[in-house]
Formats: sequence, C-alpha cells, structure tokens
Amino acid sequence: MNLLIIRLIIFGVLFFAGLKLYRMYREWQMDREARLTRERRHEVGQMVRCRWCDVHVPENEALRDHAEWFCCTAHRDRFLAEQDDASS
Repeated sequence: MNLLIIRLIIFGVLFFAGLKLYRMYREWQMDREARLTRERRHEVGQMVRCRWCDVHVPENEALRDHAEWFCCTAHRDRFLAEQDDASS
C-alpha cells in the first residue's frame, strides 16, 4: 500500500513538472514569434502615402520627388504634369 502511494506521488510530481515545462516552452515559442513579427515590421520600414491616390506603400518601395511620395512613376508624372499646368 505504501509503495502505491509513493508511485502516485512520483507520477503526480512528474506530471506537473512536465505540464510546467510544456507551458514554459509554449510561452517561449509565442515570445519568439512575436519578436520575429516585430522584426519583420521593422524591416519593411515606415509607410508613406502616395500624393496622387492616397495609397500607403512602404517607404523603401515608394518614389520621392519634390518632397512628395508616390506609389509609381505614372502617379508621379501625373502629379508633376498637373503642377506644371497649374503654374502656367
């Protein structure tokens, strides 16, 4: 009878230790995923708005001309043509 109780206590301790280790591993894994997500966001950089169509694009993919941001060359050219027409 005493041997059975000792085995149950050992099993219980091992079960709770395994459960604690699993929870620690899961928390470590979630922290790692969150850190990787933050790093990916940081790699993309700041988002800027196209002056012509108001679409947000990453700064490293956008075009800059006359202190304005554009998503593509066509929108930049249209904006500059419109500015030239307005100044004439």
